[in-house]
Amino acid sequence: MSKPTLLLISGSLRSGSYNSMLLREAAKAYGDANVVEADLNLPLFDQDLEEKGMPEAVTTLIDQVRAADALIIGAPEYNKGISGALKNATDWLSRGSPAPLKDKIAVVMSAAAGRTGGEVAHFMTLNNLIQLQVQIVHGPLILVAAAHEQFDADGALTNDFLKGQISDRMERLRGLIG
Repeated sequence: MSKPTLLLISGSLRSGSYNSMLLREAAKAYGDANVVEADLNLPLFDQDLEEKGMPEAVTTLIDQVRAADALIIGAPEYNKGISGALKNATDWLSRGSPAPLKDKIAVVMSAAAGRTGGEVAHFMTLNNLIQLQVQIVHGPLILVAAAHEQFDADGALTNDFLKGQISDRMERLRGLIG
C-alpha cells in the first residue's frame, strides 16, 4: 500500500491553536504518511446556501475527507462545549452524497486551557461523529489540560505521558489502516 493520507481537522481556527499543535504531534507520531490540514473557515451551514450549490470551501473539505485514509480531529472546548467551527464542519459534512464521513476511521483528541483538557467538547465531538457513522479509534482519552503549559515555543508537546498516549493511539490507527 502507498503512504496513507491523514487529514488533520482542528476545531480551532486560531493560528496558534493548541489543538492544531496536538494534531501535528499525532501526525509526527504516526510516521510516514501524507498529511493534509483541513481548513474549517467555512460559511455557516445554511440549507438555502446548499441548495444554490455547495460553497467551494465545503467541496474542498468533502473531497479531503473522501481522499483521507483516516481523520485526526482536535476538539477544543469553548464554554463547556464543541467549537462552532467543528460543529459547523460536521454539519456540512453530513450533507455530502454519498456521506463522506460514513465509515471513516478517526481519532479524537482535545487540548484546552482548562484543567479538564476539553473533556466536555471531546465527548460532544464523539457523540456527533458517532451519529454520522464515523469509526472511532478508542482508547484512553487524550486530553491536554493547561495546554498553554504543554507545548514549547516551536509547538512541540513537552509532556512525555501525553506523547506516550498519542504514540499508542497512532500505533492502533496504523494497525487499522495499514
